[in-house]
Amino acid sequence: MSTGILEFLTIFVLAALVGNEVIGRVPSILHTPLMSGSNAIHGIVLVGAILVMGSASGAMQVTLAFLAVLLATLNIVGGFVVTDRMLEMFKPKPVERAPKASDASGDDATGSPK
Repeated sequence: MSTGILEFLTIFVLAALVGNEVIGRVPSILHTPLMSGSNAIHGIVLVGAILVMGSASGAMQVTLAFLAVLLATLNIVGGFVVTDRMLEMFKPKPVERAPKASDASGDDATGSPK
């Protein structure tokens, strides 16, 4: 391996370790805003992937650019789905109505006992 590739690999591994450490310490109440911010960042990644795809010249470049667009899109959609599901947890639960007096007697709609 050349020195350039080793440096890039070292930076990638350190970034992964630091990112894991930072995200692991985020309180659960902040996960939804963090996910929303992450979706905004991936929107920028999608725009960049589309721009790269527009200037791709070879079949391999077009294929990789299409894959980048596809994965960025899936990441954005998945992020919004997760955010929506997390926000559902904070909505108040519907209140169950108390049974009517006629239901409590054991009679059905015809008036005969069950």
